[in-house]
Amino acid sequence: MKDVKKQQSNIPTIALVGRVNVGKSTLFNTLIEKQRAIVSPIPGTTRTSNEGLIIWRGKTIRVIDTGGLTFEDGVPLEEDILKQSKKAMKEADMILFVTDAKVGVLPQEKMLAKKLRRIIIKPVLLIANKVDNSRTEKQITEPEWYKLGLGEPFPISATSGRNVGDLLDIIYEKLEHIEIAPQNIPEEKERIIISLIGKPNAGKSSLFNKLIGEDRVIVSDMAHTTREPYDTEVVYTHKVGDEEKKEHITFVDTAGIRRKAKVKGTLERAGIGKSIHSLEDSDIILFVLDGSEPISSQDMQLGGLIERRSKSVIILINKWDLSEERSDTKRNAVKKMVYNHFPHLNFAEILFVSGKTGQDVHKIFPNIVKVWQARHTKIPVKALEYFLKNATKKHRPSRGKGTRHPKLLGMRQVNTAPPIFELFIKYRTSLHRSYVNYLENKLREQYDFFGTPIVIQLTKKKI
Repeated sequence: MKDVKKQQSNIPTIALVGRVNVGKSTLFNTLIEKQRAIVSPIPGTTRTSNEGLIIWRGKTIRVIDTGGLTFEDGVPLEEDILKQSKKAMKEADMILFVTDAKVGVLPQEKMLAKKLRRIIIKPVLLIANKVDNSRTEKQITEPEWYKLGLGEPFPISATSGRNVGDLLDIIYEKLEHIEIAPQNIPEEKERIIISLIGKPNAGKSSLFNKLIGEDRVIVSDMAHTTREPYDTEVVYTHKVGDEEKKEHITFVDTAGIRRKAKVKGTLERAGIGKSIHSLEDSDIILFVLDGSEPISSQDMQLGGLIERRSKSVIILINKWDLSEERSDTKRNAVKKMVYNHFPHLNFAEILFVSGKTGQDVHKIFPNIVKVWQARHTKIPVKALEYFLKNATKKHRPSRGKGTRHPKLLGMRQVNTAPPIFELFIKYRTSLHRSYVNYLENKLREQYDFFGTPIVIQLTKKKI
């Protein structure tokens, strides 16, 4: 897609590489000062490389946390993780080779060190992690560390933060020495944050790669391949009249969410927790449904999860390339079926796409812009007064559980993104829920709330 480009950055980049369980993800979290990567003693916890920003003494650099390597055959996704590590090393200006000081140098380290020695043009720092005391620090003076050919190991503890400040001083100094100086803290731009949410194996990662225009995350038929959210910023260029406008969009690929009863192990639980957190932090949700399967109870639960958080939504029927019939009649039948299953998301646009082939993925972007604009719709006070007067004239307010007929005293918009309205009704009267739905539908008819939920809050007022 010519109108979509990955956000280019001149910020210097460092990559953390090493075998499994040496503490790369713990170090990554410590460096970016956020609990972003999942940390666990289970080998191979990190699969897709994580990215983040380090801010030190008012200057910024980028860090990539890669998956742990075993260099063994038969390890799930080892080949994909190795490919991602190579990509990270190619992108990086400096490489941090992270090892476990307590365990010592293993054959995997020797193999990786051999590969790193070939990267002559890039500086490599040998990091001895888990150095929590002087006894462990003495162990890294053994000859085996120097035989790696990467110089003197630098002792740190990612868990306690020991020597991490000194390490950052060295990294920043070396980057400046090779004339790739750390940058001033970048100015914050308005960004549209979008999470791809769906059950495991709905094809979120394939769609994510197509949206950002490169194979950034690992795609596999293995359930729960994606364990933690991964985000990338792209710039979408479009025209508003004769003017060219650029939208900064951050896409977040998330771990598949399924019912609690089916969740296995702490890693999946942690991944789902982070997915829900991403959902809460997003402006728009791309709700991915597997078009090759019937809508499941897991999909239904996810729909409820999205609705309760008042997020703008675009529903993506993925794997549409596998459908035997793709006529307009079939599409309309599928749309009707989806809205029947998710009546609370009937405001959402439905698009038929394929993450595998890229079919109609380009249609997602103009819909995102339309949803974003609708999400920020602000109705003037006078216009709302006129709207309420006309709405009540056409259809008199209906009574709820109370005995007194309700009287509407006014309406005002109290928020955008999402649009929230406060409806004032006379004290000691109640309004039927159907009338609130009527007002919502009337608002949608008169104003463009495309792909966006409308929240109407009732406030009783004495007069």
